[in-house]
Amino acid sequence: MVRRKYDVRRWSGRSTASGGGPAELRLIQYIRIEYRVPEFGWTTQKVFLLLNFLVNGVRSIVFACRRSVQKISPEIFQHMLLDMPALAFFTTYALLVLIWAEIHGMTQGICTDGLRPVFFKINAVVYAVQIFLWLLVWWKPIAVIIALAKIFFAGVSLLIAAGFLLYGGRLFLMLQCFSAESYGRQKKLQEVGYALATCFICFLIRCVMICFNAFDKAADLDVLDHPVLNLVYYLLVEILPAAIVLYVLRKLPPKRGIKLYQPIN
Repeated sequence: MVRRKYDVRRWSGRSTASGGGPAELRLIQYIRIEYRVPEFGWTTQKVFLLLNFLVNGVRSIVFACRRSVQKISPEIFQHMLLDMPALAFFTTYALLVLIWAEIHGMTQGICTDGLRPVFFKINAVVYAVQIFLWLLVWWKPIAVIIALAKIFFAGVSLLIAAGFLLYGGRLFLMLQCFSAESYGRQKKLQEVGYALATCFICFLIRCVMICFNAFDKAADLDVLDHPVLNLVYYLLVEILPAAIVLYVLRKLPPKRGIKLYQPIN
């Protein structure tokens, strides 16, 4: 029993480190961009990095306090603490889908003014439904309602996977048409392809695992009994896609005062 507790604490510490490390990298990247071009204000890249920092930071705190979290009463607060990082993760990668959709639209000369309102509306609906389900679980915590809440989360993950496949796929095909023109474009095509494939597969894995969990309590990974599986699961569905996307967005804006083009005399 003592060894069992030691193993749980050891793997909990590793899970905390795996979530805290990426959070620090995103904060450093955000600070570097803010220091280099503070006059740009809130760009989508800055918001994406900040949201990633918050998601990984909160997830690492939940990992560190897992034993305390599972002792919280009433149980609804446990569901909320475990679901909030996943909701924030949804918003973060919905923002990435929005960025790719805007890039594709602007390149094709399509008006993209309606994309941001749709992004905010989808997020508002998802959060409103999730709050309603939390209240429902609090009012009547029966197995059917808990399963319904998990199926909703699976549907949200499937929605994001479809968004990556649709808009990321369009951007990838568009870049593929110009990839032969330069080495830089070929490299960017590969990076977008890696990010697209990874994010799509990871959200699909999350969807499948949540569906299993909804109908089989033994498949629940958010418990102390599965510390290794818990770590592997979140490495696959959150930390891996975040690391690849951070690599794709690693390039900083040009420094202030640097002239990219010289006037022709």
